[in-house]
Amino acid sequence: MNRRFTWPDERLIKAAQDGDLSSLTTVVVQSQPHVRKFALSLCASPQDAEDAAQEALIILYRKIGTLRATGALASWMFRIVRNECLRQVRLLATRRDGAPDEPEAGEGPSAEESVLHRLEVERIAAAVGALPRDQRQVLIMRDIQGLPGRAVADALGLSGAAMKSRLHRARTTLRRSLAATGRTPGAAVDPPWGGDPRP
Repeated sequence: MNRRFTWPDERLIKAAQDGDLSSLTTVVVQSQPHVRKFALSLCASPQDAEDAAQEALIILYRKIGTLRATGALASWMFRIVRNECLRQVRLLATRRDGAPDEPEAGEGPSAEESVLHRLEVERIAAAVGALPRDQRQVLIMRDIQGLPGRAVADALGLSGAAMKSRLHRARTTLRRSLAATGRTPGAAVDPPWGGDPRP
């Protein structure tokens, strides 16, 4: 028999917000299946989804008192998961772009250049996050993580031709999205973040 999961009721959420530890634990446990489902639909890979879901549940546990309306738990958790998935994309993009984790001695980018770079990474990450899930997965695995085309196709259960087609659609959609929101960075779109141009 399939078990249907439901969100915690408002009375339980209110008790959790008021500091009742048992209610808080129950809210987190009952929210977990929904949070995992959100993460799987938004993140690039199952591992990223698991990381995002865990982070979202930790935030729920620590900050449930900041939830304004008890009936808004689902939308609040969706936003947290979405933001966590986007944060992971931004981290990958920054690493692929060769941005150092720590500033090196000597000359570095100016404060203005750093801000502009960060804004551009944010814009690209938001555009990637807005792609349909199937396109987002293949684009992140191929162009951001730099996996070989065959490995991407195998991981997603696709033929080589289907993977190439999906990647082409993802790159085209991303290019159009970036063009609509401002300057399209030449090398940062096909493929993003310095990946191999071959599918």
